[in-house]
Amino acid sequence: MTKFINPGLMKTNRRNVLRGSFLAGAAAMSGLGAMAASRTHVPMPRKADAASAKLYKAAGEVKAESTAKPADLSGYTRVKQELVAPPFAPPHEQVATGGPKLIEITMDTTERLMVVDEDTGASVWALTYNGSVPGPLIICHEGDMIELTLRNPEDSMMEHNIDFHASTGALGGGGLTHVYPGEECVLRWKATKPGCFTYHCAPGGAMIPYHVTHGMNGAVMVLPRDGLKDGNGNPLKYDKIAYIGEQDYYLPRDENGDYKFYEAAGDDYADSLDAMRTLTPTHSVFNGAVGALTGEGALHFNVGETVLMIHNQANRDTRPHLIGGHGDYVWETSFSDAPHTGMETWFVRGGCAAAAMYTFEQPGVYAYVNHNLIEAALLGATAHFIVKGEWDNNLMEQVVAPRPFAT
Repeated sequence: MTKFINPGLMKTNRRNVLRGSFLAGAAAMSGLGAMAASRTHVPMPRKADAASAKLYKAAGEVKAESTAKPADLSGYTRVKQELVAPPFAPPHEQVATGGPKLIEITMDTTERLMVVDEDTGASVWALTYNGSVPGPLIICHEGDMIELTLRNPEDSMMEHNIDFHASTGALGGGGLTHVYPGEECVLRWKATKPGCFTYHCAPGGAMIPYHVTHGMNGAVMVLPRDGLKDGNGNPLKYDKIAYIGEQDYYLPRDENGDYKFYEAAGDDYADSLDAMRTLTPTHSVFNGAVGALTGEGALHFNVGETVLMIHNQANRDTRPHLIGGHGDYVWETSFSDAPHTGMETWFVRGGCAAAAMYTFEQPGVYAYVNHNLIEAALLGATAHFIVKGEWDNNLMEQVVAPRPFAT
């Protein structure tokens, strides 16, 4: 669905994490030495950047100085969850069976050159979890533990980490998961609140928006142990999941207005900061690229199937809308709250993930869009759902086909 290019990544190590345009001074503005060749603090002239970097450093030190007792893992069953590429979801139970689980997952912080728009040739060195934009969907139940092994490949150019909005403490784990190329770490956290939540990379300072707007974000769904329910407590079940990650890119252009090309991840840092400061995305796309979920990448369903649409936007507010359908049940926030019903368009706050459930009643092509239609039509925020089945004239009927009329 998403087109990647990998022309041969250069080998890196802790000594040459800083390279190219970074050496010209861009790295001096990054947070917590996110592009540094060692774990020493990098001077930062920007006060806001420096404050952010100190915050992440302090979060890591709190754990180092802690005298807390080891977590009590008695009663937990250890299982592995094999993560899959978006827009799909890993196998899971909708209603939890047995006691709480300790769910093992592994993610690699892969840096990949990706074509954003084939028509213009726009590309980006995407910073990813497991090679996809968005990162894979993680699913658990309230009370479960997530145990993540986070690995930064040796040929990466940058430091990475992860902030789980669903977790508690240490900046969502961001203060405890900084890994340089060739390093790995393990973070365990308890899912205490049911709902859909964003996760993203947050090395500190300007590197936080830089990594997020280069694709390094995804979603976690924490289901209630007894499954989803309507406002009256009746159980709700879905047949399939459509996992949508809306990504805003800020791609630098040259003096002729053409998109710039960069040889390696991070070479666009200084130019990207200038583009990001405009707060005007060059692209707003679903699942990494223009058209990633249309054509061959369209999602396929059948009349009568109930689909749970999970929508993640780690940076900007958005307004999903299913043209020709509705949100039968919509959870803009917590699964603990009663869902909204019969929604035409729903709201996903920047830095959030939300869920909407719909049972398809008519066949045809449905456009799932950001209903800022400028972004849907001009910037790329459109997906297609192709639904098969029998047409129901009781719901809609073309009484008269278009024809000339007398004047």
